[in-house]
Amino acid sequence: MNAINIKQKFSKFSKNWHPHQIAVVDDMQVILAKLKGEFVWHSHENEDELFQVIRGTLYMQFRDRIEVVNAGEIIVVPKGVEHNPCTKNNEEVHVLLFEKINTAHTGNVQHEKTQTHYPKI
Repeated sequence: MNAINIKQKFSKFSKNWHPHQIAVVDDMQVILAKLKGEFVWHSHENEDELFQVIRGTLYMQFRDRIEVVNAGEIIVVPKGVEHNPCTKNNEEVHVLLFEKINTAHTGNVQHEKTQTHYPKI
């Protein structure tokens, strides 16, 4: 049981759209990711997903609207809701995610950005 310095953990990787696990809480994992540009339209059939923006502005696209999530804010995407996170103006956005360990990165969608392993840092 040690404190986790999130800023320090972000300094350990540079690749965008490649999540890294920093902690496990029961059957949930805490993940850090750097986002830049547009991701992939997908949903998670059985899992909710929480995004906390640490740095920058996240644009969470839904089929009927876009939610703007600023640094210091969170958004919860309910299970089954199709979404596509993105950033604008070439900004790199840092996010902390909280989700079940078995949550597939891009749901049932297979894409070149899909990751199947989240390195622990």
